[in-house]
Amino acid sequence: MSTLPLVRKLCRECYSPPEAVYETLKRQGMDLVTVTDHDSIEAGEALRRYPDFFLSEEVTCHMPSGTEVHVAVYDITERHHWEVYRRRNDLPSLLAYLWEQDIFFGVNHAFSRLTGRRERSDFDWFEMAFPAVETLNGHILPRNNHLARDMADMLGKAALGGSDAHTLVSAGSVFTSVPGARNRQEFLQGLRRGKGRVSGRPGSYWKLTRDVLLIAREMMMENPVTLALLPLALVIPAVTFLNSILEGRFARRWEHQFDRPLPKQGAIPVLPAPLAPEEMTV
Repeated sequence: MSTLPLVRKLCRECYSPPEAVYETLKRQGMDLVTVTDHDSIEAGEALRRYPDFFLSEEVTCHMPSGTEVHVAVYDITERHHWEVYRRRNDLPSLLAYLWEQDIFFGVNHAFSRLTGRRERSDFDWFEMAFPAVETLNGHILPRNNHLARDMADMLGKAALGGSDAHTLVSAGSVFTSVPGARNRQEFLQGLRRGKGRVSGRPGSYWKLTRDVLLIAREMMMENPVTLALLPLALVIPAVTFLNSILEGRFARRWEHQFDRPLPKQGAIPVLPAPLAPEEMTV
């Protein structure tokens, strides 16, 4: 369900069936498919039978500063999910578990106000403990994405890309490829070694407005009672416009505060393996 206070009891964040998401991505040419729902792995029930699918999740985690952050964890099991969920309000415990289990993870949309406020100490944690950074998000404005990319480059973090799609029309709008990867293991290994290439289209006011309107339509089709809210759809463009303004302010604030020189660090060390000349995308 949506996390917004006024609509969380009426509207879901996404109405796309997992099978439809998978089929859409395969038509777009993806070699591998994963889904990072918020604090959920339910999509895996429908897709785990596919050999080119692997289970992932976007974990809502509380930082020591009191802020929230979305942590993407990749190629997990159901047991991992429950252990991660148990630790999500204790960042040091969560990070210790992810490193102990050798689970690849990264911070999503670090320069977006999507999860609320940000503190300077949050970036210290990103620098010290996170091996990867989402450098292109399909629903974040270009400037906010550029700041994430610059941070990843400065710190030597592995780059990740995600569509952040809540509708089928946005699925696959951003993807990550690894040259030479022939299977899931080599793909993830390539990401750990910083070999990932991020491609696709960033977010925009028009893209976000379209997707919010589509979600509202799906809500009303699923639950006719919510048709009473139809007049409120007229204010959606104004709400998404205000969001764009606030996202710009957020980016400008942290663009100036995150300007100290930082030591270059490497991605997670792993044993090298020979790679073929193909390129795999997810």
